[in-house]
Amino acid sequence: MTKADLVENVYLKTGFSKKESAEIVEMVFDLMKNTLERGEKIKIAGFGNFVVKTSRLVVAAIPRLARKSRLPRGAS
Repeated sequence: MTKADLVENVYLKTGFSKKESAEIVEMVFDLMKNTLERGEKIKIAGFGNFVVKTSRLVVAAIPRLARKSRLPRGAS
């Protein structure tokens, strides 16, 4: 499901205009983004939990480039 699909569903189920529905969806995403940027967790019962996790960087050899780089753990 895409953001456009969410907007369409809000539009169909609420009777708001497509513009209003898009604004509502955007507001929800902005609120979630700002909350996570502040380091807070989001818990939505019956749906899921959202949290920003930081990972330590590891030094990984990149043979193709003949050098080493610092990458997030699991990205090498």
